[in-house]
Amino acid sequence: MIWLTWRQHRRQALWTTVALVVLAAVLVPTGLAMRSSFEDSGLGACLRALGHAELVDGGGCEALSQRFKSKYESTAYLAILLVLLPVLAGIFLGAPLVAREVENGTHRLVWTQGISRRRWILTKFGLVGAVALVLSVGYALGAAWWLGPLAANGLGRFRVLVFDVQGLAPIGYTLFAVALGILAGTLSRRVLPAMGVSLVAFITVRALVELLARPSFMPAKTLAYAVDGTEMANRFAGSWVYQEGVRNGTGAIVIPDARISCGGGGEGVAQCLAGIDRDGYGPGPYSNWLEYQPADRFWTFQAIETGIFLALTALLITLAIRRVRRIS
Repeated sequence: MIWLTWRQHRRQALWTTVALVVLAAVLVPTGLAMRSSFEDSGLGACLRALGHAELVDGGGCEALSQRFKSKYESTAYLAILLVLLPVLAGIFLGAPLVAREVENGTHRLVWTQGISRRRWILTKFGLVGAVALVLSVGYALGAAWWLGPLAANGLGRFRVLVFDVQGLAPIGYTLFAVALGILAGTLSRRVLPAMGVSLVAFITVRALVELLARPSFMPAKTLAYAVDGTEMANRFAGSWVYQEGVRNGTGAIVIPDARISCGGGGEGVAQCLAGIDRDGYGPGPYSNWLEYQPADRFWTFQAIETGIFLALTALLITLAIRRVRRIS
């Protein structure tokens, strides 16, 4: 059965290898260039010295950060290619697994040659699942290496596209996509409809988890600091900021999506505060405020989301096995 499964899927394995080689040919040179610039410019050492403190004095790394960002900001969009890999695995590895056999009628030949449906299911599912697991681990490690400088330079590991392609989450996404494709194949019994259904279903589930479930995994923290102080929130800490703004003395947000720094001492502070008062934002004292998830919760969020998708994977595989047993 293992040899037969390999014979049936060797073309898909070949094209998967070619796609990964092409992707590596794009990402490895850009990753090396980014890492070299990140360290040679002194930005890496500056950010490591800054650490993950919530509040920092001034913005000692801002100039270096802006130069690096202007040079490599557009490079981050290559992460879209990495986001697509799990769903492609579901479409091209999972969807044809059962659908092609049933569509061509070859499943009857296999099941009349002394091979039970149980053995057939476990062998095919197990082999394709193992391949998907190895691929997802490899690309998650590669993505984390490639995105490292961009994430450290204020992008953060919680950011959309960044969170989704590194850590444990890609493993859960990939196995879920493959299981979804398999189930879609048992339902439609035709390859192309199974591909379409698995694509739409995968995007829908991913969107629901990312937009609705992920922000609620853990209660958010809040941070407030005076506008006339010398400290500012550390934008290089890697936190996931839900919302921020300037609050007046009553606690109401009077300037959303903004930060104000009147620090520096001397008459400048008084003039800055007087300018805020003139704008009619209510009674002071004023403070910057933000609601966020701290960077040290990254792996907790990864574990929770991966657990959700692994549980869905187990459910889908169970349903697919039952469907196979009912195929005539």
